[in-house]
Amino acid sequence: MRFAKSGDDDFIQQINHHKFHGFVHSTFNRTLNIQCLDSGDLYTIACKGIDNAPNTLIIDLEDFEEADIRVNDLVSSDHSVLSITNKMSITIEGIKNWTCILPEYPSVADVLEMNLSTMKQYIKLHGNNSRIERAFKSGNPFDDEMSRMLHERTQLLVSELQNKRMATAIIHAASLIGLGPGLTPAGDDFLVGLFTVFNIENHQYFSHHSFCEEVVLHAKALTNDISYMALAKAAAGQVRESIIDLMEALFRGSEEELISSLRRVLAIGSTSGTDIALGIIAGLEMNM
Repeated sequence: MRFAKSGDDDFIQQINHHKFHGFVHSTFNRTLNIQCLDSGDLYTIACKGIDNAPNTLIIDLEDFEEADIRVNDLVSSDHSVLSITNKMSITIEGIKNWTCILPEYPSVADVLEMNLSTMKQYIKLHGNNSRIERAFKSGNPFDDEMSRMLHERTQLLVSELQNKRMATAIIHAASLIGLGPGLTPAGDDFLVGLFTVFNIENHQYFSHHSFCEEVVLHAKALTNDISYMALAKAAAGQVRESIIDLMEALFRGSEEELISSLRRVLAIGSTSGTDIALGIIAGLEMNM
């Protein structure tokens, strides 16, 4: 029996009410993705050290290397226990419930302006070679062309949003979905950061956060299931805990707090964290 340490409140409620039925969608060293048979949504079982996130349980395990859990293994819940065939049972007794709550945009932006400048400089020095940045040059013609497309399309999207041309902004946003290598492509990660900002109360684009939902309508056919789920959740203002902490630090934190939280976001994936951070910067600069 494994013990869940913390988890998304909605996921916990489904397990508690014996309403979760699904199968293993994909397996990695420190995470398992499970597809719910009822909704089709993906849920994640993550090892300790990974931060809380929507549809996620964090359990008391270092990795899944010896678990022998495979794609299509059946998953179900019963009496506060989530079972993966006969290979693993996870109890949520004593679990710490987690809910995604984004901070409000500050009424005075002095701290944010200073922290945003620090964040941009830090990414310039320590970011993970984002293909969205104009400076990225790999020497590989295919990668360099992809970098050019990502940079150009993000700039077009930002320009249309700044001019409140939402219909064409949706087209440019859709052109980013699935663009870039990796499990969560760079274009998708940039949009996750942008969607986060658009769901911040008192941000001037909060009234346009339906833009995010419109973009996600295009996403299902344009990217993989895992990245689609991240986009769909971000469109509803649901993002992982490290991103929330970064937003809070940007709005009200010291430089030390900002750098600490930014490092955790930049550590997401190979370049995903950097691309998410660039989407956050783009969204915040629109408000200035």
